[in-house]
Amino acid sequence: MSYFDAASSSPLHPVARQALLAALDDGWADPARLYGEGRKARLLLDAAREAAAEAVGCRADELVFTTSGTRAVHTGIAGALAGRRRVGRHLIVSAVEHSSVLHSAEDLVAADGSVTEVPVDRTGAVSARAYGEALRPDTALACLQSANHEVGTAQPVAEVAEVCRAAGVPLLVDAAQSLGWGPVEGAWSLLAASAHKWGGPAGVGLLAVRKGVRFAAQGPVDERESGRSPGFENIPAIVAAAASLRAVRAEAAEEALRLRELTERIRARVPQLVPDVDVVGDPVRRLPGIVTFSCLYVDGETLLHELDRAGFSVSSGSSCTSSTLTPSHVLKAMGVLSEGNVRVSLPPGTTEEDVERFLAVLPGAVAGVREKLGVSTPTPAAVVAEHSLVVDALGKRCPIPVIELAKVIGDVPVGGSVRVLSDDEAARLDIPAWCEMRGQEYVGEEEGYAYVVRRLT
Repeated sequence: MSYFDAASSSPLHPVARQALLAALDDGWADPARLYGEGRKARLLLDAAREAAAEAVGCRADELVFTTSGTRAVHTGIAGALAGRRRVGRHLIVSAVEHSSVLHSAEDLVAADGSVTEVPVDRTGAVSARAYGEALRPDTALACLQSANHEVGTAQPVAEVAEVCRAAGVPLLVDAAQSLGWGPVEGAWSLLAASAHKWGGPAGVGLLAVRKGVRFAAQGPVDERESGRSPGFENIPAIVAAAASLRAVRAEAAEEALRLRELTERIRARVPQLVPDVDVVGDPVRRLPGIVTFSCLYVDGETLLHELDRAGFSVSSGSSCTSSTLTPSHVLKAMGVLSEGNVRVSLPPGTTEEDVERFLAVLPGAVAGVREKLGVSTPTPAAVVAEHSLVVDALGKRCPIPVIELAKVIGDVPVGGSVRVLSDDEAARLDIPAWCEMRGQEYVGEEEGYAYVVRRLT
């Protein structure tokens, strides 16, 4: 079995395992106590904090450990907003942030605050200028991920941080995906990360708050972790997290070169091997191990099951893999195809043979799913209406509306139109994306779940 979902959670690093087992013997006592066992636990905790702070690029007294990366984000945003409540209650986020950031933004709006969502381009990147334009006199905080968790695009954090610094607004960086590869550059104010993303144990996050940043921890006060993360510290897990972060950093430069070559191979070969594929994300400014592509006329969930049976664990941003049946907010913000989406995120140690075997399996898996969906069947659910065709795909989920559109586009003359009736939320994204891929014109959306496409070629 080849595990290709490291962006969700990376396998436990061997150094983390060794450190965890060793710390179980010496790190079980209360580090706040003065007796021998407590002092020994305190030494372990302090050493882990020093190591993590060095990797982050901050002072040890600026960093606390939390119970997860999500908790670090929630604590950081809530504390920064509370600390600057006299300035205002306006928050800036990008449209492709992790759900932990967006959920915090929703809570702020529910509490009568306001949020500006900065758009991204088709590669998933923001611009520093857009952040500058979003700044207001009442802006309390801005948030930006260092690199996107779904498509791998690296963000211009240093440039955005400089814009925010000039305006006197702190910037919180979600560095969960990138911290294992290197420190986050620029004058950021707060930083959050999660150990299981770099090969540490789950259940450990970290939050760094620079000195001088106004911060008021929310909730009941606790003497642990500077009052910013309540509860007894899981010292063995924290020690393992810090040890693995140091270990992966030592290997990062060499491993990044190797994984980047493998993902470049996937980015180049998939469009050659599989027709009607859109490879998404920035081709240059990106994390080393992530590559994402979407396949037309493919049910994403079915494709993931086929790849799983073939021995590959991958993930997807397709709406069909979501319990809400809504497409990925990242792919939606980018304006790219969401159906048949596959995210390959290679963990350290992935071999060339693993990648070649994936490339050998993928074409047959996609073809098999398309055949099951009847892509080659010439008769869709369409009726003639004046000089256009109407495709009735109401009640059908992705990718059926796009499949039926593709079946009939050749039946209308150049300049003629097709109206696709679909109540699937993904159609709002996938039909325009299909038009761009196939060189047709997306006219727009009409009332009654109708999407109009004009044939150009």
